[in-house]
Amino acid sequence: MLIGVPKEIKAQEFRVGMTPAGVRELAASGHQVLVQHSAGEGIGLTDALYAAAGATIVDSAEQVFAETDLVVKVKEPQAQECRWLRPGQTLFTYLHLAADLKQAELLMDSGATCIAYETITSQQGGLPLLAPMSLVAGRLSVQAGAHHMEVHQGGNGTLLGGVPGVAPAKVLVLGGGVVGSSALRVALGMGADVTVIDRSVSKLAELDEQYRGQLRTIYSTAESIEEHAREADLIIGAVLIPGASAPKLISADMLRLLKPGTVLVDVAIDQGGCFETSRPTTHADPTYVIDDVVHYCVANMPGAVARTATLALTNATLPYVVRLASKGSRETLLSDEHFSAGLNVFEGQLTHQAVAEALDTSWRRPSEVLSQSPQLRSA
Repeated sequence: MLIGVPKEIKAQEFRVGMTPAGVRELAASGHQVLVQHSAGEGIGLTDALYAAAGATIVDSAEQVFAETDLVVKVKEPQAQECRWLRPGQTLFTYLHLAADLKQAELLMDSGATCIAYETITSQQGGLPLLAPMSLVAGRLSVQAGAHHMEVHQGGNGTLLGGVPGVAPAKVLVLGGGVVGSSALRVALGMGADVTVIDRSVSKLAELDEQYRGQLRTIYSTAESIEEHAREADLIIGAVLIPGASAPKLISADMLRLLKPGTVLVDVAIDQGGCFETSRPTTHADPTYVIDDVVHYCVANMPGAVARTATLALTNATLPYVVRLASKGSRETLLSDEHFSAGLNVFEGQLTHQAVAEALDTSWRRPSEVLSQSPQLRSA
């Protein structure tokens, strides 16, 4: 199969969809990989490394899209990239369509098969291709929050870990999943006073056992969130409903109850954010202030550590790329219900229930549309 890896064009995005090691694995199996010139230059993955691994280097993204059957990316396609897609072609990347009607419409118009990393499931019940970036984002959220708690960044001037004789910052983590667990691990390691709120009693029990009473575990209700948010110096939003818009856990009215200089880090911003006042920001301009509360809502947070993020992501995605390349999209998806859970758009139709409900539109089951279509290429 012909596989394409374009350079990411979203602002301040230096990750890349495949490493030279991945190219080498695919080339060894007889596949051809086209990599756009300088796709990995920002993180030290040079054209020479890709060429040595067996890739063909091409000048433009348009050529990558025009000549390949499978396009592997990191971030959601921008408008021009959506227009380059075509029927019979497969796009494999993060999509986050629940908060992006325009992108959904463009992908449906393309007629392409669009598989989202973030909605692929596993037999164990997790989200295996979202987990690597969740780990990175969770750890980064504490770093970012600690930085923006500094006075000259708009924060209240509290040092995350405190010093002898001075209490540490109070960190509230909303959600005890992969992001939240990763965040609280770093916050505890830096000496913060940490509270995690989740609606899963079993998850809270697991965290309590793991950290042996070093953090507070609180069951999630509107009252408990409000109570602990009032006292927090840093609040990390780490909730996720696969494919769907994130629930709004901190309302606009609640901001006035928070301490001036409190920092909100919204890791769920790709799915619409879990604070009512959240809106996407960039690494170049990461924060804004409402009611004396600092909002950090960078939509591609792991892009700040693009090399680590790329290696972690491609370790997880490569086996899936190999399967798509070897068996073709249709056969691969029909044979694996967990993989087919990643199918979000197929030949002009939405195929993920949570995405469709978030966008208030109709959808069809992956098994239904795949069994009826002969279009997808198998080699």
